[in-house]
Amino acid sequence: MALEHLTKETFFEKVFNYEANKDWKFEGALPCIIDFYADWCGPCKMVAPILEELAKEYDGKINIYKIDTEDQQELSMAFGIRSIPSMLFCPAEGQPQMAVGALPKDSLKKAIDDVLLKAKN
Repeated sequence: MALEHLTKETFFEKVFNYEANKDWKFEGALPCIIDFYADWCGPCKMVAPILEELAKEYDGKINIYKIDTEDQQELSMAFGIRSIPSMLFCPAEGQPQMAVGALPKDSLKKAIDDVLLKAKN
């Protein structure tokens, strides 16, 4: 299953409508990771298959989305993305957390378990 690429419109529906809300208000049904990437970015290409694996492993527990920073510049600017890959971890409740850089799979799993799924346990 391919990861869903978000546009501004689908981002508003599934993650956060920053035009309607000043304060963070998560719109999604499941916690999610948003991967801000670009096609020319080497480290982004290294992370991509790891995210595909995690999407399968955590299917039904979290969603993983991708945002092409070249294509969706407004979304990138809204979150102050300066280096990629950057990943936004959005728990169902509480504030999102940004991680910058190509994280190895074990670090991503730890972040998923600690940030995204901890509230449910």
